[in-house]
Amino acid sequence: MFSDVLKDALRAISSGLQIPTIIILILLIAIAVIMLGSIIAEVFSERKALKVSIPDLVDKLQGKNMDEMKAVIVGSDLLKRQKKAAEMLIDRIKYPDNTREALARQLLADEEARFNKITKVTDIVARVAPMFGLMGTLIPLGPGLIALGQGDTKTLSDSLLIAFDTTVAGLISGAISYVISGIRKSWYEQYMVGLETIMEAILEEQARERKLAYLKLKQQKQQANRG
Repeated sequence: MFSDVLKDALRAISSGLQIPTIIILILLIAIAVIMLGSIIAEVFSERKALKVSIPDLVDKLQGKNMDEMKAVIVGSDLLKRQKKAAEMLIDRIKYPDNTREALARQLLADEEARFNKITKVTDIVARVAPMFGLMGTLIPLGPGLIALGQGDTKTLSDSLLIAFDTTVAGLISGAISYVISGIRKSWYEQYMVGLETIMEAILEEQARERKLAYLKLKQQKQQANRG
């Protein structure tokens, strides 16, 4: 008797989850479609405009002072956020070496956090969509099997139709999100490596410029003392 009560409660909970599961799957499909549109827009905006050669840009930065480096960065085809981060580092040439290195790491960490935030959405959808698709598949099979035992083919066909639809919805949204995450992660890794290389070049040129300024000041003091 007690076991029957537990079975009925479990069946009621399972049946009650069917509508929420379908709603969640619809939302996941909508998110996947939105993310697909956003990556297409990104291709025709940022990716299409990104034609910079990092080795060539590093060569252009060699031997430049602060103003010249900034002009090279502004005139390059880097992304706007990459330019902003590089300019921010260039403007801090008066900071001590350790401080500038820490700032460069912080700027890189900020960019990485932004990229992780973008890919986190599709990562979550790619993981949970197949789970909800499986839930949507299994939940209607219970009433379907009962209908099969009672010879109610209409209820059986309706249950199977819901099961197949939810399976397809979960797999499609999960597959789209998985592909989008993979593509974006490869792009963003390329962005991060390029930005890190540029910042290393900037730090080296800043150190060289600071050393030259120090030697010049030292020579001026020596000449003043001789005079």
